[in-house]
Amino acid sequence: MKNFCIITNSYKDQDYRLTNQMKSFIGLKGGSCQVIREGEEIPESAEGIFVLGGDGTLIRTAAVASRKDIPLIGVNLGHLGYLCELEEHNVCLAIEEMMKGNYIVEERMMLSSDPILRTALNDIVICRKGALQLVELTVSVNGEFLNTFRADGIIVATPTGSTGYSMSAGGPIIDPKACMILITPINAHDLNAKSIVISAEDEVTIELKGRQPHKDERVDVNFDGEYALELKPGDSIDICASKQKTKIIKLSKISFFEILRRKMQGY
Repeated sequence: MKNFCIITNSYKDQDYRLTNQMKSFIGLKGGSCQVIREGEEIPESAEGIFVLGGDGTLIRTAAVASRKDIPLIGVNLGHLGYLCELEEHNVCLAIEEMMKGNYIVEERMMLSSDPILRTALNDIVICRKGALQLVELTVSVNGEFLNTFRADGIIVATPTGSTGYSMSAGGPIIDPKACMILITPINAHDLNAKSIVISAEDEVTIELKGRQPHKDERVDVNFDGEYALELKPGDSIDICASKQKTKIIKLSKISFFEILRRKMQGY
């Protein structure tokens, strides 16, 4: 791997200090590197992508990188995350190892949906909007009715996303290399409402039911934290595993479980 692209969160690497250091180092070692801003087109020549910022920056980059089938690795410039393996102090060593071919590529499943053609590495969240009232969401799996949740919303997450919003809503933590879909209600008005884990081969349909016709009941659908569309009573969205996968470069032998342990211990 000799040709790289760097995507930088300019709020976390102000004046592109680290970005420019990395670009210079790659050139010094005989490689090539292009620096782009978030949202810009990834060059076709890129064999690997460095994402500077944090887990959020990496997640936003994942959709574009997966479409081009280019692996990426995160450089953490914020708090300890689950996805960004590198820190500023070891990034030059990482560049050398990648250029020598001393790395593996880990595939992570993503979600896609109908009617909107977008993908999500972490989660697709259906949440209420407007007045502070519960919404009624009917969930079906492969066309078979599962449950109706009266809640603030529902999170449909990948194993990678199990350590995000779903975990905050009481969902289980899943090894990110696994292939399954996690359904977690948000503040359900039911003491027995629990997260449900289904096969990655299943398709989830979520429909907004109208509880009070005289009120303006609507929900927003967000892909990895970004607004995608609005549902009104009677509208539904189908969610399934995407054919695209996010490829993450791994250099360290530190396991997901060690990262998890460090997070749980507060550092």
